[in-house]
Amino acid sequence: MQIKELAFDHAPVGLAVLEHRIIRQCNQQFAAIFGDTPETYPGVPLARFYPSIEDYRRIGERSLAIMRKTGRYADERVMKRADGTLFWCRVRGQSVTPDTPFQRGVWSFSDLSEERPLVPLTQREREVAILTCRGLTSKEIGLELGLSYRTIEVYRARLLEKFQARKLAELVAKLSGMPL
Repeated sequence: MQIKELAFDHAPVGLAVLEHRIIRQCNQQFAAIFGDTPETYPGVPLARFYPSIEDYRRIGERSLAIMRKTGRYADERVMKRADGTLFWCRVRGQSVTPDTPFQRGVWSFSDLSEERPLVPLTQREREVAILTCRGLTSKEIGLELGLSYRTIEVYRARLLEKFQARKLAELVAKLSGMPL
């Protein structure tokens, strides 16, 4: 086994080579995170690992727009294992075809379950939580999501309650998996 293959297969983070958002190859850690063995994943659409087709579409649009500018993308999101359970995952991607970012790329996946337990959230609550962690104000989140800032404040209040946080900084710490 060559050193490159050894590094890919045994990396401590899940790795996958994607072509047009379809898995062409993955390593052992990717299979461990999502369930099953590396041999079962070639040809599987990445859409299978999103909580919903809407999440797949929305994140795809956002990541494609960013990758067209930088060739890279990173975020933390809720993903779905082969058995259907949801978990927080850190995702990073690097296109090897910059003119058409999704044509081929290398992506890493890190399971954040131990640092960030999953609290059941609606799609909109997830969006507000993610944008809050990015440091956006209620007004900025409202503009991005096409909602009033007062509506965003209602969502933030729900998040505070669900995560048993007293203030926004504590909520962000809990969402980020940081020690309090």
